[in-house]
Amino acid sequence: MNPFKTLARRFRAPLPLFATPALTRLRPSAAQVRVTTRHIQSTIERALTAAGLDTGRRSPAHARAPSAPRTRASAVEPRGLAVRPRAPSARPARTPLPPEIRPTPRPAARGTSTEFTHAGAAGTRGYVLYVPPGLAPEADAGAPLLLMLHGCTQSPEDFAAGTRMNALADAHGVLVAYPEQTRRDNGSRCWNWFRREDQQRGSGEPAILAGIVHDIAARHRVDRRRVYVAGLSAGAAMAVILGRTYPDVFAAVGAHSGLPFAAAVDVPGAFAAMQGRGKARTVRLDDAPRVPTIVVHGSADRTVQADNGHAIVDDAIAERPGAAPLHALAPAALYVNGRTATHTGYADPNGHVQVEHLVIDDAGHAWSGGDPAGSHTDGRGPDASALILAFCLRQSR
Repeated sequence: MNPFKTLARRFRAPLPLFATPALTRLRPSAAQVRVTTRHIQSTIERALTAAGLDTGRRSPAHARAPSAPRTRASAVEPRGLAVRPRAPSARPARTPLPPEIRPTPRPAARGTSTEFTHAGAAGTRGYVLYVPPGLAPEADAGAPLLLMLHGCTQSPEDFAAGTRMNALADAHGVLVAYPEQTRRDNGSRCWNWFRREDQQRGSGEPAILAGIVHDIAARHRVDRRRVYVAGLSAGAAMAVILGRTYPDVFAAVGAHSGLPFAAAVDVPGAFAAMQGRGKARTVRLDDAPRVPTIVVHGSADRTVQADNGHAIVDDAIAERPGAAPLHALAPAALYVNGRTATHTGYADPNGHVQVEHLVIDDAGHAWSGGDPAGSHTDGRGPDASALILAFCLRQSR
């Protein structure tokens, strides 16, 4: 039985898994809201578990690093961001993958994590900013910035623990921001990738997340040519949307177990798209600059079917006016902890790889090569964090 289909039939109104509150003008009593919310949330979590998402594997609230100072701040959203076409790469940067990419132990992150709040015209979201040791706000050279968008039911601390991205940030001098979705804005803390208002520039969650970049750049010396976004599941779907709507902000996108742009515009369509049964999309790509993209997806993903990863790649390599065509490189086989994967790169005429696709055999809906300290991780696969960060750092606008 398809648990998503069962849910869609059971609840005619949009579910907390995807929906925002206040979808009706009729407001039930507070007691009714509490009872109904608990019932629906319980049903959703059972469906997620049946679909391969272990909702019980969450980091506790006290999982925050004890050495990380926590502060609160507010900031204002940027306005009038102008779209600038990216200049083509001046030199080839062909970096072949080694035949085996094995997750390796990383030292504990040594930087500081600080909590901020972004408030702008499109809305308010909190985020945790990780700053590696020795990376002062007034540093002469701007630092790269990576936005990491968590999946459903996750938190910034949980996602940071599972991906171990902060330890990599220490090694490469990268600022890492973890925006946080709230239950107020989505009952299961999913990014709302399936709503029209959250698929457009200047509105909804894309505007909020672009605003967070502006906040951080006002606080730290950020290299605006090297701002990246990556995510898992719903976070990956939103990362793809950001690459499409703010190509002047983000130099590269990392999508782990995500969905393509405009995969759905409502809740039933979201369920269908996740299961590989979405309607044919009518998306214009000729008016959007190509943003370098790396896609990681498990072939046995029962929550977001692997066809969605292929669709992200198809959009990324599609021809665009004024952009050099990409050609596929010979696929490479990877062998990691007894699990096989296939890596395919797509390069421009200068040999610069602008799109990468990693399909992991028999892997499910979990961050490949992740740490079990976080939820939705698979330690047996290739190190997705290292692959995504290495790909991003080779790109600039």
